[in-house]
Amino acid sequence: MSERVLIVEDDAPVRRMLERSLRAEGFRVDSAPDGGIALAIAERAAPDLVVLDIGMPGLDGLAVCRRLRAAGMAGGILMLTARDAVADRVDGLEAGADDYVVKPFAIEEVVARLRALARRGHDGGARLRFADLTLDLSARTATRSGREPVQLTGREAALLEILMRNPRVVVSRELAIEEIWSDAAVPNVVDRYVARLRQKLGEPALIRTVRGIGFTLEE
Repeated sequence: MSERVLIVEDDAPVRRMLERSLRAEGFRVDSAPDGGIALAIAERAAPDLVVLDIGMPGLDGLAVCRRLRAAGMAGGILMLTARDAVADRVDGLEAGADDYVVKPFAIEEVVARLRALARRGHDGGARLRFADLTLDLSARTATRSGREPVQLTGREAALLEILMRNPRVVVSRELAIEEIWSDAAVPNVVDRYVARLRQKLGEPALIRTVRGIGFTLEE
């Protein structure tokens, strides 16, 4: 079955172009001209993927992204932004976005990035385990023995996946930024994501800081 994509874009010509192009590529498409309508659509029919403009009046894309994640949406979110500064991209990623495209964009790039996000969500239900921790890659949930699963954002899940695929090996901040943020981040963003993971995973802590280098997963 084709993925359901929700397009959230206040610029009507751009929104219509995205609708036509993504339908032609086989996606099922819903669209919204603003954040409030987008949230109502997402509640009624949960999208698999979201194409989300950051610079909308009223409820902007960052706020919509945070609310979608808070509501439990685990699918890929692709941000559209006219701003190419690293700080702006980091804001989007920290709000829960998985990827971004800078305007003006080629529709081929949007399609390619959406398909990559869709593939990431269809990893066959693979699970990684370390000590009492289980990471469900497709559902983006982490579970520790005897506890309820916790929902992770795409970047949180990606960072935990790197650590779990390399247990007891120090993962540098530079490697994490290259692999997860495509170099579009400042070094301390990794520390902030590690802090979030520690809070979500609870005690005893499994992620240890190696001063001046990075992080490692240890019992």
